[in-house]
Amino acid sequence: MSEDASSYPPIEPTTFDLIVVGTGVPESVISASASANGKTVLHLDPNPFYGSHFASLPLHQLSCFLSSHSTPPPSAASTGCDYTPVALTRRSLYSDIEISSYSPEIIGEEHSRKFSIDLCGPRVLFCADKSIDLMLRSGCSQYVEFKSIDASFVFEENDKKLMSVPDSRAAIFKDRSLGLTEKNQLMRFFKLVQQHLAGSDDGGGETSKISAEDLESPFVEFLKKMRLPPKIKSIILYAIAMADYDQENMEVCEQVLKTKDGIDRLALYNASVGRFSNALGALIYPIYGQGELPQGFCRRAAVKGCIHVLRMPVIALLMDKGTGRYKGVRLSSGQDLFSQQLVLDPSYIVSLPFASSPPEPLKESLKVSDNRDVKWKLARGICITGSSLRADTSNLLVVYPPRSLYPEQVTPIRALQISSDLAVCPLGMFVLYFSALCKDGNEGKRLLHAAMDALLSLPESGCPDSGTAVQNEVAAEVKPTILWKALYIQELTVDQFESISTTPIPDGDLNYNNLLDATLKLFQKMYPHEEVFPETASPENPEDDDNEFSLES
Repeated sequence: MSEDASSYPPIEPTTFDLIVVGTGVPESVISASASANGKTVLHLDPNPFYGSHFASLPLHQLSCFLSSHSTPPPSAASTGCDYTPVALTRRSLYSDIEISSYSPEIIGEEHSRKFSIDLCGPRVLFCADKSIDLMLRSGCSQYVEFKSIDASFVFEENDKKLMSVPDSRAAIFKDRSLGLTEKNQLMRFFKLVQQHLAGSDDGGGETSKISAEDLESPFVEFLKKMRLPPKIKSIILYAIAMADYDQENMEVCEQVLKTKDGIDRLALYNASVGRFSNALGALIYPIYGQGELPQGFCRRAAVKGCIHVLRMPVIALLMDKGTGRYKGVRLSSGQDLFSQQLVLDPSYIVSLPFASSPPEPLKESLKVSDNRDVKWKLARGICITGSSLRADTSNLLVVYPPRSLYPEQVTPIRALQISSDLAVCPLGMFVLYFSALCKDGNEGKRLLHAAMDALLSLPESGCPDSGTAVQNEVAAEVKPTILWKALYIQELTVDQFESISTTPIPDGDLNYNNLLDATLKLFQKMYPHEEVFPETASPENPEDDDNEFSLES
């Protein structure tokens, strides 16, 4: 990439209000919002594509990106000016990478470019979540189109089959997997939640409200108090409230979901169902992949005057010799650029000089902040198949609750199947994304393999893959056959520096809410007196959001 950068003409101007390095979702949101506030912004990326760790890539490019390792940067020696260059290097966020192709004739170089594979999958958007509101507010929504996820399922521990997640009154009554008693219990529970959120007692007084004591209690205990059966509890905890750990085993549960937070997540799910008339459920997915989101925000930033330059690595920070404060960056082309603020993507590492002791102000400025004690990593998996998990459903979400695959499984596993009608793969093929929190690569691989083995099959050894599915002798079901797969472990924590803003790393959540919260908090810290995406000229119908959002049927 440096060779490409050296042939670029010098960037003009050379001084900006903000320089952003990396084009992931957080960096692109900050860039677009700063541009909307009238800041001069230069947005750089060392990659030849937009999206960084949130990109959607062809198969061959995905493999190269996952396997790439940082290289020593070109010399960042001082030029004798009033600033000190401090070398920047990039570390890979991915390890334990396994890539297997079982049908080279099908998944060959000819078809590789027909795929658009998410690096941060599985990920969807709730119709009522913060990312949708932010896209509408920023105007980014005009650059991205969506389609709905057809259905959600839970992997049932006893039968080892998929059980549908009912997301409405009609769905509850139509669900054949639920008995009449279970349907009534679920209906009563949802009615109580709706009354609580509406602040209405429906003539029932305090008994129809959730008490303050219950709201502070673990959500799983509240569900037990409501006498919900295990199957219903599992659906609510892991497929609707999206709890991250085994909530019924306090010895292994790293994060207990409180009732008040569980109710908020149910409220998000409920508000998402029916927000858009042509959405089949609560979840939607961008056509062409999640990489469309950062590109949409980058386009919005460009409209407001932001300058974007790809294939342009940053090799050093320029720090004031006297104060130790940030002044600018040095590009691999050799050019020095200056700005008031800098934002780095989470893969960058500051390399302090070892030969001589750096000045005290510089050491203080680049001191690594204390990170929270993050013991967990994220196992991600991608499979390409030639048939769907469900013959009648193309785009679907599957949640494997804790202990549904084996007794030691302490975290849920999430899987998302996306079909060719979302323009991410050739016609007749499907892409499945898997993710699970884990403590190391071995545990992560075990989780992913168990989830894949439960629903998918490898081609029979020594036999050409002439079909798209094989028969499962035990369950007498047809399982899709894996044509290609990738497994990798992603870091969940990065160094944070005292004087340099670093964006959040892709998390294990299904949506972007927590990631956007951290991003907007960073923006407000940088610009405490500026509004995130300030209102521009008043639209004719400022409250009519739906007219600005493109969701295909």
